[in-house]
Amino acid sequence: MGHLLPYAANCSLLFTEVGLLERPAAARAAGFDAIEFWWPWPDQPVPPDAEIDKFIAAVRDAGVQLIGLNFFAGDVAGADCGVLSIPARSAEFRENIAVTVGIGKTLGVPVFNALYGNRVNEATPQQQDDLAAENLALAAKAAAAIDATVLVEPVSGPKPYPLRTAGDVIAVVDRVAASNVGFLCDLFHLANNGDDIDAALAAYANRIAHVQIADYPGRGEPGTGSLDLDRYLSTIQASGYSGYVSLEYIPTTTTIDSLRWWRQQKVIQS
Repeated sequence: MGHLLPYAANCSLLFTEVGLLERPAAARAAGFDAIEFWWPWPDQPVPPDAEIDKFIAAVRDAGVQLIGLNFFAGDVAGADCGVLSIPARSAEFRENIAVTVGIGKTLGVPVFNALYGNRVNEATPQQQDDLAAENLALAAKAAAAIDATVLVEPVSGPKPYPLRTAGDVIAVVDRVAASNVGFLCDLFHLANNGDDIDAALAAYANRIAHVQIADYPGRGEPGTGSLDLDRYLSTIQASGYSGYVSLEYIPTTTTIDSLRWWRQQKVIQS
């Protein structure tokens, strides 16, 4: 093992054997001290306060750190993924900013992922990009108040999502005049989109604000595909990144069984 970056569990894809509010404790029991979530209420940009309180309590009671949280993005598997740059749904993103950052303030969340919007017919790409820059700036201003960073990531899959490569993301980050907007380096999505990961890291590793991994192909746990994840993570660490690496994979077996590689690494390190 070449890198020493710590791992966090993405509890929107891991520990789905139990309910959402039980996952922080399940992650803790499995050995994690840090977790992240996609937006927990995919159909509600502004959920009831009682629901938010339950979520915060679940994280606190488990004794884990919430190190990442997505802004509301609609149905991430559907056509409305990424309301950030969709004119008809932009208001939902804006309404969600205060809610998301409020959770972050309470739990000390350092990064928030803002999913760019799919291309839609009712607006030109330029109009969508203008709207995205505007909304990212609003999110960044809110996040700056709690010393947090807003993330932009490449996404793969059969959807009209415009940010496919590291270069695509960096162009958006550079367009937003805010120092706390950063590159979410998702190694699976870059590989799935055919980006040259070595070239991307050579060019942009020093711009990385958060890292997510899954193996490729398949998006399963490390060791189920062909990505040289350890080498890539070593490069990222050598560039100066010292944050968490989030395990955002789809387990090919039970979550606990899928973490065997991690338990073996911990034994080697100790």
